[in-house]
Amino acid sequence: MAMWVFGYGSLIWKTGFPFDDRLPGFIKNYRRVFHQGSTDHRGTPEFPGRTVTLEPAPGELCWGVAYKITKEEDKRDALLHLEVREKQYDQKEYLDFFTNLNDSEAAVSGVMVYIASPDKKSNNNYLGPASLEDIAKQIVKAKGPSGPNRDYLFGLEEALVQLGFKDKHVTDLATHVRLILSETQDAATKDV
Repeated sequence: MAMWVFGYGSLIWKTGFPFDDRLPGFIKNYRRVFHQGSTDHRGTPEFPGRTVTLEPAPGELCWGVAYKITKEEDKRDALLHLEVREKQYDQKEYLDFFTNLNDSEAAVSGVMVYIASPDKKSNNNYLGPASLEDIAKQIVKAKGPSGPNRDYLFGLEEALVQLGFKDKHVTDLATHVRLILSETQDAATKDV
């Protein structure tokens, strides 16, 4: 029996495990938000970055990619990789995955999804909502072992564009981060 994993963040463009098939599509009744703190990849414990998680949103769709893994050894390797990579995400859900807006039946049922819950007892890295400006400022400044937090945001934006998906939250945030970077660059140029 195949294992399916849904990627809605960096898993869209950087899997890190072998897979047999990759299907673009969406899950229903969730939205992608930059509410999860990253102290191990895109930030530090002293200054966390922000990465995406999902929050319930009736009637909304979250676009991403589902990966099919069939070989037992590949399933084991994928789970080991994901348990380390997604260790700050405290929940796993098994959801229906769709590939066509007109379909009432899921293309795949039981796709595994890692979610960072807002429960501070089980997820001490949850940062929660903030204004677009505050999230953008944090993303501009944060940097961790996997690189600058802005690279994560821009990588997600580009991956979604390449798949033909729109996510207003990601686009608005990326635009705001670029504006801050441009203003910072302009100020630095004037000081020279």
